[in-house]
Amino acid sequence: MEWLVSLVGVGLVLAVLRDLFHTLWHPTRHGSVSRLVMTTMWRLARHSRVRRRVVGLVGPLAMVTVVGLWAVSIILGWAIIYWPHMPGAFTLTPGSRAAQEPALLDSVYLSLVTVATLGLGDITPGEGWLRLVSPLEALVGFALLTATVSWVLEIYPALTRRRVLAIRLALLHRSAPATEHIDTVAGAALLDGLATEVVRVRIDFTQYAEAYYFHDGEDHSSLAAILGYAVALGRQGQVARRPDVRLTGDLLVGALDDLATILDQRFLHTGGTTTEVFTAYAVDHGRNVTRS
Repeated sequence: MEWLVSLVGVGLVLAVLRDLFHTLWHPTRHGSVSRLVMTTMWRLARHSRVRRRVVGLVGPLAMVTVVGLWAVSIILGWAIIYWPHMPGAFTLTPGSRAAQEPALLDSVYLSLVTVATLGLGDITPGEGWLRLVSPLEALVGFALLTATVSWVLEIYPALTRRRVLAIRLALLHRSAPATEHIDTVAGAALLDGLATEVVRVRIDFTQYAEAYYFHDGEDHSSLAAILGYAVALGRQGQVARRPDVRLTGDLLVGALDDLATILDQRFLHTGGTTTEVFTAYAVDHGRNVTRS
């Protein structure tokens, strides 16, 4: 029975490590717990009376919540592993009151101290297998800390790339280039550069799905609001006289179609056209879509 309880703890720890791996290191980066937490918080914020204030905090708060759930689950998982063997399989320092406390409380305390790599030493494993398991928990705790820092350092450059594209499109929309401006060598270079940036953003949504739940600030930095204008620019290039402009127009439209497919498959589930998906994206982020 003792080993059965410990196996429950092992299962909980492995489930957390699996979600951590799928969220941060798997090619699809599709962790179930992180996705559920972020989706739930996003939907609750969208229906809040103070939506504008709350939605902007969803992304950071969701990341903190996910990391907190990982940490708590790992601590509880290892505590369950220790619990059936506490205190008989452990050595207590002289004068310690640990033996007078409930075994579960001591197990949680030991797990918390170990995962935080504090190493206070008032409760130490005595049996051989526990002497191997306890340092392993410290390694997992260190890996969780490292993974959290890496996650933050990865997600914010992706958000920067998205906002740079949005601001560039907003500036183009403000300058309102005519057809004769697009139908030039410079116009071809412009459309090609936009297609490259759209591809980067598409990859970011694939690799960092949590970026979707970060709400852009002002309208001029909101990609959700301005993507409709990117479609208009691509179509403008497709009907140009110069073949190089038509080619880059096709590239931009194709990149936007790919981006719409990712947004629809992962987040929106409209089953509509590119324009309909971008409209749904703008609505989901509380924006009005800009088309021309």
